[in-house]
Amino acid sequence: MTQKISPSQLKQMLADGDELALLDVREQGVFGQGHLLLASCAPLSQLEVCISDLVPQQHTRMVLVDDGGNGGSGDTLADTAAERLRKWGYDNVGLLEGGIAGWQEDGNEVFSGINVPSKAFGEYIEVTYDTPRLTADKLKQRLDAGEPIVVLDSRPFDEFHRMSIPGGIDAPGAELVYRAHDMAPDPEIPIVVNCAGRTRSIIGAQSLINAGFPNPIAALENGTMGWHLAGFDVARGATSVASLPSASGLEHARGAAERVATRFGVRRVSRETLTEWRQDNDKRCLFVLDVRSPSEYVIGHLAGSRNAPGGQLVQATDEYIGVRNARVVLVDDTEVRAVMTASWLIQMGWRDVHVLAGGLAGEDFTAEPHAARVYGDPWQNMIDPTALSEMLGAGDAAIIDLDSSLVYRDGHIPGAYWSVRARLEAQIDGLPSAPRIVVTSGDGRVASLAAGEVALLRPGAEVHALAGGTQNWKFRGLPLEAGLTHPLGPTDDVQYKPYDREGGVEAAMQDYLKWEVALVEQIARDGSLVFDRFD
Repeated sequence: MTQKISPSQLKQMLADGDELALLDVREQGVFGQGHLLLASCAPLSQLEVCISDLVPQQHTRMVLVDDGGNGGSGDTLADTAAERLRKWGYDNVGLLEGGIAGWQEDGNEVFSGINVPSKAFGEYIEVTYDTPRLTADKLKQRLDAGEPIVVLDSRPFDEFHRMSIPGGIDAPGAELVYRAHDMAPDPEIPIVVNCAGRTRSIIGAQSLINAGFPNPIAALENGTMGWHLAGFDVARGATSVASLPSASGLEHARGAAERVATRFGVRRVSRETLTEWRQDNDKRCLFVLDVRSPSEYVIGHLAGSRNAPGGQLVQATDEYIGVRNARVVLVDDTEVRAVMTASWLIQMGWRDVHVLAGGLAGEDFTAEPHAARVYGDPWQNMIDPTALSEMLGAGDAAIIDLDSSLVYRDGHIPGAYWSVRARLEAQIDGLPSAPRIVVTSGDGRVASLAAGEVALLRPGAEVHALAGGTQNWKFRGLPLEAGLTHPLGPTDDVQYKPYDREGGVEAAMQDYLKWEVALVEQIARDGSLVFDRFD
């Protein structure tokens, strides 16, 4: 039997300073409706493929959370997750007694949304340091007047490309201090930092201020959402990206980062010590994260490191690091981006954060992609996209797609039915009867794990998993169908951003912005997370 952890016991564990993985095993969309502040979302549907990155050490103390009820129908999601984790070698797993319901009944706070600690941190920074902000109306007036303002978008390129401020330049999070000097070398030129909403605008603007940039700096209040709500057109398909720094730009960035390192107590770790820590990884959880851009990481990186672009690591820390009080080493080529990212993690309350001294110089450099360990037993009966296309032409096959509802909506194999893996048993009756069933997912990994479950639910059917998943189908240029055409259940598997919605976008934006602002007060009531102030 898995140990049950009472709410009062969990509160003690959260405060004792030891390593703890608090994992909510519900789907992200359900998680976003209400969850514990310091929980990471690790859906049962994807547990085999996400757990080794979130919790790399199998002896780590772990508490699993779900909604707390099963309606008398058997094991809860957390029960099932605990059983699988024990099978894979995780030997210190407990369950929150009563789940979310029990936590609330004990008088504790439950938070909506995702990446809540990071979102609240941004609001805390704005209030604590009075980060300058500029409304969309004021920015538009100044741009229309021809003022020489540099607008830097602190989001990853795909978000920037989708929707941005006209004339903006992409410089994601940790890239700002690294690249901004060359974008605005005249100290009189104002810099405005924006994101989709608030957090990355505030953190980005404050990064430049902390680094000592002399330019007038402000965060665009409410980001592109605020710009849209003010009635201004957004740019779509923008491609302007801040260039890598020149020699003088890099010198400026290094000096700025050193000032930040001194102020916030950023520690460096040698290559030799990192090697020792890696050998000691059976006792402590170690996360080695490369904070450069994905395109740089792909070209080459430190062996054993995982890509976590600095801005996104601060924006969504719970998605990259699933263990509170773990040891974290940040890596880049010049130390600038690692230092800036470390400074923010330290302020967020992470105590054991270090920057790899000397950056990427050395012999343990590789272009091999990071491959997370995948647990479970993949299905052996695979089918490639060409054979599936021929099978569909015969009309005797049914397809079940286990990708996210958003990806499915944007484009899926024609005729495919959509479901959530953890709900297959309840939803399988909605799948048409067919002698052959093909299971697919994004890259095919979840599908290969779920195909055996489908075979048990549909005895007698010939079950295949699509090799390479729907991504492989798309890569082959095979036809796609758009829309939520055949859902087998509710699309609450992922958190829909306001601009992901098909209706009520403006109302959703307004609600989202109000939610962000209100987080600081709720976190103060919760009491389990305290941010540090540095004067």
